[in-house]
Amino acid sequence: MFTREDNERLCRVGPGTPMGEAFRRFWIPFLLPEELAADGAPVRVRLLGENLIAFRDTEGKLGLLDRYCPHRRVDLFFGRNEQCGLRCPYHGWKFDTDGTIVEMPAEPENSQMLQDTRIKHYPVIEWGGVIWAYMGDPAHKPAQPPLMEWATVPSTHRYISKRLQRTNYAQGVEGGIDSSHVGILHSLLDPDKKDLPFRQKQVSPLSAVPYLAMDTAPKFFVRPTRHGMTIGARRNASEIEYYWRITQFLLPFYTMIAPSRNDGTVMGHSWTPIDDYNCWVFTMTWNGERPLSADELDYGAVHSDTKDDGSYEPLVGAADDYGLDREVQRLRSTTGIEGIGMQDTAVQESMGPIVDRSLENLGSGDAAIVRFRRLLLGIADELETTGEVAVAKQADLYKVRSAGVVLPHGVDFQEGSARYTEVK
Repeated sequence: MFTREDNERLCRVGPGTPMGEAFRRFWIPFLLPEELAADGAPVRVRLLGENLIAFRDTEGKLGLLDRYCPHRRVDLFFGRNEQCGLRCPYHGWKFDTDGTIVEMPAEPENSQMLQDTRIKHYPVIEWGGVIWAYMGDPAHKPAQPPLMEWATVPSTHRYISKRLQRTNYAQGVEGGIDSSHVGILHSLLDPDKKDLPFRQKQVSPLSAVPYLAMDTAPKFFVRPTRHGMTIGARRNASEIEYYWRITQFLLPFYTMIAPSRNDGTVMGHSWTPIDDYNCWVFTMTWNGERPLSADELDYGAVHSDTKDDGSYEPLVGAADDYGLDREVQRLRSTTGIEGIGMQDTAVQESMGPIVDRSLENLGSGDAAIVRFRRLLLGIADELETTGEVAVAKQADLYKVRSAGVVLPHGVDFQEGSARYTEVK
């Protein structure tokens, strides 16, 4: 039984909360590099329930500071990014990327305030096609972010997008590790089966994987790993074979989508917590061996189109019923909503910004969901008990992939798929 107290502990990510403090021990992706230009406009950032300001200085260095000037609490979004520093427009206090106050033009030159006053700042790096922040105890800062394959390949081998989702991060993660919904939510309908109550034809656009629609009740096998867990969803493929959809959950909030074909192209997400009620969804498509082709950049509309005003809000959302077309739903698809990413967003946001999980009725297909919740509460407990989150410093553990494979009966899914799931 997952209680309301458990749910509070899982979902609350602000400063001082058990989960928020655990997340602060990890490097966290939060911006795309193109959002910050040298001497360009600073960007408002809300991350783990905290209001911050990000900027790139004249030399290209990145800064992430408290959003409010320590003098009179002016919002530094209105500051001037100039000559290797961000200047408050009110009294001219200027801050470098390390949070040092380098100028106080309204104070005497020898003012002790210049040495004694500081603004809160966090370390920031640009790596792997995204910008990362570390918001935890400096003594525990990992040497590098997790070495997920998408972050280590050349830029030509990956495509990364970002969008806003108005839910707690956990709803996104749970959708990402839930293989049982794929053959239903994302399915196309067969117009020739008009008399059947459930008329799946195939999973769109995963037509290379007919097993998802043929067997909508997979059997789940969840294996704990040092990076989180590996999930094997087993479907019948023939009298002597199973189709295994193998997905990865990587602590604290990364998921990988099983590909429709094992040609090296994989997709995944980071469900970065903005606060208790919102998250940034970074979607990654990558290939470990070669540049992506044009048709691989957004296979199945997993990367949702967003507004070009810097908000990263999807072009359609709750106010538009996510573009729901009832005629399309009647004749062509389960949802009547275009695109896998938008279909996932619609059902996840429909639950409300935070789900009351104490009201759920979980079934056999929810084994990975149960394990995820235990894992997350476990790292919060680990931090409170030991003062450490060990996995945060073990970047090499994240060298894994997802896979979709057909294996003979009796073959262990992890052993049989190892050549696809292991990253050298």
